[in-house]
Amino acid sequence: MSLAETSTSDAPLVLGTHTLRSRLIVGTGKYDTLDLMRQSLDASGSECVTVAVRRERLYDPTGRNLLDYIDFHRYTLLPNTAGCYNARDAVRTAKLGREILLGLENPGADWVKLEVLADTKTLLPDPVETLLACEQLVELGFQVLCYTTDDPVIAKRLKQVGATAVMPAGSPIGSGQGILNPNNIRICLEYLKGEDPDYPVIVDAGVGTASDVAFAMELGVDGVLLNTAIAHAKDPVRMAHAMRHATEAGRLAYHSGRIPRRLYASASSPEDGVIGRTAT
Repeated sequence: MSLAETSTSDAPLVLGTHTLRSRLIVGTGKYDTLDLMRQSLDASGSECVTVAVRRERLYDPTGRNLLDYIDFHRYTLLPNTAGCYNARDAVRTAKLGREILLGLENPGADWVKLEVLADTKTLLPDPVETLLACEQLVELGFQVLCYTTDDPVIAKRLKQVGATAVMPAGSPIGSGQGILNPNNIRICLEYLKGEDPDYPVIVDAGVGTASDVAFAMELGVDGVLLNTAIAHAKDPVRMAHAMRHATEAGRLAYHSGRIPRRLYASASSPEDGVIGRTAT
């Protein structure tokens, strides 16, 4: 049985009213060409792609529309509020995204990836503005997938105000540093899933290669959202394949249960009946 065949036995990822078989969500920005983006999306196996909905980002330097290179029958679009630095702008951008996707008759019109940044240097989330925007968007009927820090307290508050999913960063956006604080991710999982094991937690941002994705999935998160790690790889299409398999492998490993770490060795072969065995 192949890895892909084995992974299909897993339950799908449920995000509000949306159900995804793939647990990898990928972005559409930073690619050298729109054709390369389309090939990479295909190789990733993802069923959900994020799109920055500010109008100037929908077109490349030659004037081609990014949306013309995305198969709406294959992918559910997840509009995001990238580039927003306060709750007011994030809510306005989310509304714009909803209108665009309603016009395209794409099922992603009812949800949004909320991203409210604190500054242009770190691109870390502003926790106060993020919480405010999340609460407002929930009141407006959005299903909010909320990008946040790996602070367990903020993660818990976002769930309390109605976030459909909480998405702690592994490390700063585009940094490629991987999961800097796995213990915080573990605590986030404990706080968010302790009495609600099906609540979705997704690592969003900071992964640099396939091993980062596998490690995130092994921690027990429900999925990974990434962009730069594929788009800026030397070979984005191959990296997209790698990320796809890493997501599946990490999920399988998590459910399989790793062996405990030991200080000393433990022989894998039976010791009984060994001829001339001498204890030391």
